Amino acid sequence: MNTVKGINRTNDYAFKRIMGSEEGKEALISFLNAVLKPGHDKELTSVELLDRELDPKYLIDRAARLDILARTAEGVLINIEVQIANQYNIDKRTLFYWAGLYYGQLSSGENFKHLRKTITINILGFSWFMNKDKYHHTFQLKEKDTGEQLNEDIEIHFLELPKMKKLKRRPNDALEEWMLYLNNLEGKEMEEIAMDNPGIKKALTIEQIFLKSKKERRLYELREKAFRDEISMVNGAREEGRVEMAQEAICKYLEARFGDASQGLQQKIRGISKIETLDGVINKIYTVSSLEEASAVINGTGKN
Repeated sequence: MNTVKGINRTNDYAFKRIMGSEEGKEALISFLNAVLKPGHDKELTSVELLDRELDPKYLIDRAARLDILARTAEGVLINIEVQIANQYNIDKRTLFYWAGLYYGQLSSGENFKHLRKTITINILGFSWFMNKDKYHHTFQLKEKDTGEQLNEDIEIHFLELPKMKKLKRRPNDALEEWMLYLNNLEGKEMEEIAMDNPGIKKALTIEQIFLKSKKERRLYELREKAFRDEISMVNGAREEGRVEMAQEAICKYLEARFGDASQGLQQKIRGISKIETLDGVINKIYTVSSLEEASAVINGTGKN
């Protein structure tokens, strides 16, 4: 199997084109059965794609959603989204979009009985939950003490890809095979998995077709750039937050220890933008016994 090397399968444009296309339905159904585990007599055999195309000019927009929305023969809505950068709001974001899909099923005046089960599947490129080994979390609406389910209409799945990568063993089931696929596994091991998993084999075939198209490759690369920009933005925000916290800690200490006499030093601290420099000050500032010693520690750091 001559798989094209280097494709990032969590690029949401590539994921949508491979799994959310008519030719990719076999792969999508295989993936859904692996995640939902409905049982052999209830496995999905068909889905309707509710395609939501995105204008290519929006591919550089980090906030644009390239998700897959499908409906089963029973009317169940299933939404799949890939989320690579940890924006620290995935729980609220998920509930917000789930709610929009659920209430969006009805037009004004329609009976609530027409509402159908709505499932969200989030594929995460980061670890969100505390358990270091559990990589698949499923949430439903249940009574707190008895565990009695209110109804089956809400079902939310989170797949944490980094946790699967850390297991360092052969996959135990179809879901683990799919998670290895999404972790960009290549080579002989991926080929062996594909031989026993027709859905993954189909996805690999579509990958090759996808990447041979100059247009698709260009759109894929635009989305990759948006990913890199988003990760850079998140990391930058995290670094900025650390700088502000360090500045605040030093200034509060100076204020508590030396009062108004430390205002000049506090102003100098707020002009330091490198976290490494601020860390150096923190390592020494709590041992000073006078304002002069504090000044020597801070002045010895430089401003950048």
